[in-house]
Amino acid sequence: MAKPKSTQKPVEELTYEEALAELEAIVVTLEGEQNPLDDAIKLFERGQALVRRCGELLEAAELTVRQMSGGEALPFEDESE
Repeated sequence: MAKPKSTQKPVEELTYEEALAELEAIVVTLEGEQNPLDDAIKLFERGQALVRRCGELLEAAELTVRQMSGGEALPFEDESE
């Protein structure tokens, strides 16, 4: 189950890995347990904030990669081809 709100770090302070792990825990909780509506809404809202945080961190990582590669991100080549 997701952590109680009192012990949660602010979303802005989470690393990508922390945010993703918490998001996965929220999904499991919402899918597997009967939650009171208020609790489910709070979990959903926290999940939405975590999704935004993960997106922001991925965008920042992509920008760093682009800067390091001279402004052009090279496409990923699938080894199975």
